[in-house]
Amino acid sequence: MSNKVNYAKELEKKIDCFQKEGRYPSLLLHACCAPCSSYCLEYLRQYFDITVFYYNPNIMNEPEYRKRVEEEKRLIAEYNKQVETENFEGMNSDASARKIEIIEGDYIVSDYLNAVRGLENCSEGGDRCTRCFELRLEESARIAKENGFEFFTTTLTISPLKDAERLNRIGDEMGNKYGVSFLPSDFKKKEGYKRSIELSHMFDLYRQDFCGCEFSRLQREKEKADLAAKDMQE
Repeated sequence: MSNKVNYAKELEKKIDCFQKEGRYPSLLLHACCAPCSSYCLEYLRQYFDITVFYYNPNIMNEPEYRKRVEEEKRLIAEYNKQVETENFEGMNSDASARKIEIIEGDYIVSDYLNAVRGLENCSEGGDRCTRCFELRLEESARIAKENGFEFFTTTLTISPLKDAERLNRIGDEMGNKYGVSFLPSDFKKKEGYKRSIELSHMFDLYRQDFCGCEFSRLQREKEKADLAAKDMQE
């Protein structure tokens, strides 16, 4: 018998409890980018008072970082505009959707480089990514505790390329360390990733084709070059 946890169902159970209690807990949502945030925000804003925490020192190119954080702010402004006008046309959210705040974390690339030192040549998805997740989720837990949030979680679980079990385990570890609850999630489930693509088109969001760090960018460029060379040979 498999002991694999269905984190999407665990989240639904918690939401059901909150709804029965008639309350909207405060949630600090670590966001990696606007496209990944799109579905997470559409879904969660019906059940939580959300503040987005944009903390991604792994993005090693400052113009790329600025472009991504501005897209995050633009998306949040669009969602808040819907709440103000009660215009949810084309959205899965209903009139219970709530306005969203944002905190921009410190952008210090050296924090990321120090965290992954010695792992620069790891393949995407390996130990380097684990260190990166630990860095970002620890800071999210610290900020959540410091500002009195009941829960924190991350949009990272929406990616088909990200291991939800690893992210939830790290989130729990950091939550225990700082004394704040990590909200379980696997946002890719129930067609969450598909919905994020639809919303990205709806809002014309900038979608990058690499995670963020220079190492993932170089790996992606190599993959594209290899694919192009293969196509030429065929």
